[in-house]
Amino acid sequence: MQPSSPTTSTVLTSPTYDVPDAQAANELFQDNGWTDGLPIVPPTEPLVLAFLAAGDCTSADVIGIEPVRRRRITAEKVAIAAVMAGATPACMPAIIAAIRAMCEPSYNLHGSTASTGGAAPLVIINGPIRTALGMNATHNALGNGARANATIGRTLRLFILNVLGGHPGQLDRSTLGHPGKYTYCVAEDEEGSPWLPLAQERGIPAGTSAVTVMAAGAPHQILNEWTHDPREILDTYAAAIRANMLTYSIWDGNYAIVIAKQHQDIFAAATWSKQNIRDYMFDRCWVRRKEWRDVGKAAVAGRKDEEQVYRAFIAPENLLVVAAGGPAGGFGAIIPPWIGNKSMAVTMAIDAQ
Repeated sequence: MQPSSPTTSTVLTSPTYDVPDAQAANELFQDNGWTDGLPIVPPTEPLVLAFLAAGDCTSADVIGIEPVRRRRITAEKVAIAAVMAGATPACMPAIIAAIRAMCEPSYNLHGSTASTGGAAPLVIINGPIRTALGMNATHNALGNGARANATIGRTLRLFILNVLGGHPGQLDRSTLGHPGKYTYCVAEDEEGSPWLPLAQERGIPAGTSAVTVMAAGAPHQILNEWTHDPREILDTYAAAIRANMLTYSIWDGNYAIVIAKQHQDIFAAATWSKQNIRDYMFDRCWVRRKEWRDVGKAAVAGRKDEEQVYRAFIAPENLLVVAAGGPAGGFGAIIPPWIGNKSMAVTMAIDAQ
């Protein structure tokens, strides 16, 4: 059965379609390229209105403007994406804050969406909203399992598809992409961490919920469970960052490192703060141009001074240190930037708690 021709709601501005059931709605969205390939929750008018109410928005409120093409992003379109992603209305304040952060010029939403580099918006959430939404920050922290983690990240992808036109092979020119382009969202384990939360370090008042959004490549998991020396553990993280600099991009930007509980405990026992970690990593995360010769890039290594030093980040503060992950195993991860400082991470408070 074919859907009827689109009509317009008396409340919302988006076209509406009459279909017999949810399966037909999914087929309609799939056929029109309105989804990421996974099934969606049909965005009915009552659901969209419930999400708008949860975000304290009207349908016409402008959440942000994409700086390059000047696309106005209305709350209605964001609410539709959130419903489709399977989020709950309580997720709306975090989603709105994430999209506002992505609209900051320093994030470079258009460039990171259109690039062949295949970045995805990584969302890191801090504050009371994590527990209110039941977000996961421990076991399988970067993987599946928690509805809020999964659907907040997925909302951003559906928003990029349907509001910005970021369809693969069209605006989105990613050569490979990575699974984070379905969803890429983690909560920081503030309760189990010995450190200040990331958002608080980046200027958000204590006790305030916030999002940090970074245009990011895929996570690279590391393992070191053979030492209790913080320097040796960080040398393993630094080696993964240097490898990324040589095999992908030598340009500086934001990197994130995700430190799970076993490594956190070692740092805490040695009274190492996040600032100590950043300072040490700043000193270790650099390469010389001539090292490109060792990874098959001799053709470009000699175009400039081969002794020139390139740092992963131009200041220690550009390294994001995130406490998350399960309690067992000497694991962590480095998360590289899209491509150097063409995009920088943005932290923004969530208006509603």
